[in-house]
Amino acid sequence: MVEQGSEATDSYVQGFVLPVPAGKREDYRKLAEDAWVMFKDYGALRVVEAWGDDVPEGKVTDFRRAVKAGPDEKVVFSFMEWPSREVCDAAHDKMIKDDRMKPPEGMDWPFDAQRMIFGGFNRIVTLEK
Repeated sequence: MVEQGSEATDSYVQGFVLPVPAGKREDYRKLAEDAWVMFKDYGALRVVEAWGDDVPEGKVTDFRRAVKAGPDEKVVFSFMEWPSREVCDAAHDKMIKDDRMKPPEGMDWPFDAQRMIFGGFNRIVTLEK
């Protein structure tokens, strides 16, 4: 366990859940890898992109409903870790003006950003092997 007040616990996490057409997996993976260069330039410590494998329907709510995923879509769970909220906020302000935030020429985004959910989180516990 990393104790509160240590450098690792002070980091800031952004979480994302979004639907991606099943046939766009490679496009999404490539976009994520390309975007990492920019995120790293602005101070991100790491990015994890996870392609839905076992995303069951819940009785009340679930990941699929949260993003209104269709039958031909997969749910992606993603998070980005930053040294602090301040670094994250400063990066956001710079990234929205950065041309690297635009999809490559002739390519559309491989997901519907209007159905993406996201938020920022302060870590309170980290358990590692």
